[in-house]
Amino acid sequence: MGTKKTLQKGLGDRVLKAISHPIRIEILRILSNRVTSPNEMAKQLGKSVSNVSYHFKDLRDEGCIELVDTQPRRGAVEHYYRAKTPPLHDDKSWARLSRSSRDEITEITLRNAMGEAVRALNAGTFNARKDRHLSWMPIDLDEEGWKELIERQSEWLEEIERIGAEAAERLAEGGPRRQVVTAMMGFEAPSDAGLADEPA
Repeated sequence: MGTKKTLQKGLGDRVLKAISHPIRIEILRILSNRVTSPNEMAKQLGKSVSNVSYHFKDLRDEGCIELVDTQPRRGAVEHYYRAKTPPLHDDKSWARLSRSSRDEITEITLRNAMGEAVRALNAGTFNARKDRHLSWMPIDLDEEGWKELIERQSEWLEEIERIGAEAAERLAEGGPRRQVVTAMMGFEAPSDAGLADEPA
């Protein structure tokens, strides 16, 4: 029991540490789209190489990014990284994964989603639109209710994909483009009794 709680706490700590600084959020966002080096990233962000390299090292040590190439540059070796990205899984393949694999994929997904939210808050775009959506709702469910909730979320995911595909067709004909992040979660929360055992 104690080991399980420690693992879960460690997972949350790693996610929060990865998005604890704006530079880390930008590094992860850029490395999710392309491979680059600390030197190139420093030029892009207008930051010192030593500062950016420090965050690269921390993200690498935390397992958030991975080295993919090295190139000789002016008598030194430049290291190129990319962000670790989770493979896509349907319900059946997800159920076959080990707990450690599910934890790793969950960490990457949460890190990316939370990082985008923090980046939007910092940039002032999160609340720029009056019709933006943000909600969370803790509810008590039985097993039947849990299964129905997950099933409905899967259906909504299909709807999101349809909306995105239809928007892509319209955007191909021209018009303003809005980059949007949408996320859904459904997970079992720790019991109040369990939380009461945690130190204040």
